[in-house]
Amino acid sequence: MPKPQQGHIASQRQAGTLRIIGGQWRSRKLQFHSAEGLRPTSDRIRETLFNWLGPHLHGARCLDLFAGSGALGLEALSRYAAHCDFVDTEANSCQQIRKHIATLHCQNAKVHCQTAIAFLENHAFNYDIIFLDPPFHKDLLAPTVEALASKNLVNGTLIYLETGRDEALPALPPQWQIIKDKQAGQVSYRLIEVIL
Repeated sequence: MPKPQQGHIASQRQAGTLRIIGGQWRSRKLQFHSAEGLRPTSDRIRETLFNWLGPHLHGARCLDLFAGSGALGLEALSRYAAHCDFVDTEANSCQQIRKHIATLHCQNAKVHCQTAIAFLENHAFNYDIIFLDPPFHKDLLAPTVEALASKNLVNGTLIYLETGRDEALPALPPQWQIIKDKQAGQVSYRLIEVIL
């Protein structure tokens, strides 16, 4: 059976493998089942992202919206983030992330099975790093950015934002400044700093 391509699910019927790149769980492999729109951020992009985030991770409070396989939040926790909230609407994805957390004996994470908007509307906010990696071409990013803009983000909050290369970036609040911006294959990704 062919393996899924990095960053994409080759077949809706296949299971995938997530490899943690660095930190305390380096090289650990976790299994996940494919779902519509699920394409874990590739090893190559994650390596670049976490090089960007390196000095900011230790002790950070993180939010992984559209968590999917949990790749971004788990990588952050492996690199000694203090806490991560995982948010996803798919019950199977939430169940799998909970399983990964248990497998890794992680005590500083929580999974919320709901929409990103519902989470943002109903939770107190105090995050250092926010991961925004919604399914491509589903028009989920603009309303999420708008909802985030209404929260009291702290000065220096970092926001990772990933889109399809052919997707237009929604209007960003003036306080959100893009400090890193790259493309890999069909993916565009950037790091944003909130400067108040």
